[in-house]
Amino acid sequence: MSSLPVPREPLRVYLARHWLQAPADFSTVPVLANPAATAACRRYVDHDLNRTFTSSFLNSRPTPDDPYEVTRARELKQLLGPKASGQAFDSVLGLHNTTADMGTGLIAKSSHEVFAMHLCHHLQLQYPELSCQVFLYQQSGEESYNLDSVAKNGLALELGPQPQGVLRADIFSRMRTLVATVLDFIELFNQGTAFPAFEMEAYRPVGVVDFPRTDAGNLAGTVHPQLQDRDFQPLQPGAPIFQMFSGEDLLYEGESTVHPVFINEAAYYEKGIAFVQTEKFTFTVPAMAVLNPAPSPAS
Repeated sequence: MSSLPVPREPLRVYLARHWLQAPADFSTVPVLANPAATAACRRYVDHDLNRTFTSSFLNSRPTPDDPYEVTRARELKQLLGPKASGQAFDSVLGLHNTTADMGTGLIAKSSHEVFAMHLCHHLQLQYPELSCQVFLYQQSGEESYNLDSVAKNGLALELGPQPQGVLRADIFSRMRTLVATVLDFIELFNQGTAFPAFEMEAYRPVGVVDFPRTDAGNLAGTVHPQLQDRDFQPLQPGAPIFQMFSGEDLLYEGESTVHPVFINEAAYYEKGIAFVQTEKFTFTVPAMAVLNPAPSPAS
């Protein structure tokens, strides 16, 4: 297991520190992925670490001028990978929180990640009250870029809303409970439990929308109150999405219904993203091959 600490997301930092001080009796490795940023109380030092696990960064020749996060990504590649290799960790669980109202978001690469999809389904069955929504971030032809993609199987927990630099007891407790359930699922799998096929709903990105801006590039408005805190909810053509500082509303001009996520996410201001547009779809997840449990030692 690996966590991706960001100082403005202290929940995962404190959880990882807790497990580092009191490790459990199962085979896991809690990791503070960006200790320099944690010490500086910043999201990152030079480059967004969670966009750095691509071959262009991981396999390039090291130089003294490399951004800190590129060097750190290569170190994590050696610890948890190498990426796309038989020696990589079986599973990496990324712990995230967000300023957006994502609730209990489950983030994976694609619907082809059978282990991750069964894990998401297990969490949905265990916690129906949390409305665990599945967001599949990888678009066609795109290389995976975040830390959990280094392992053979990866999943990220994205909990919110939580302000940057704030530790909330309720979200801390929810994250710890979810991590324990993930580990229980892995143990069930290791014991040879059968997981049958099922139908799943998920969301995949179809585009991003920036804030309205002035000719100088400054914000000219902000997310409309009718859109704020409505992550994963349908957005119909003609609905308001931005409220201009001058008072008028800007409407969604798309031709079809979308489901925005990461609405008004603080970490995305620098990326020019007010929200991510997704489409909701349904697909079949095949049964997961049963793992033959290791024989018990002779008494």
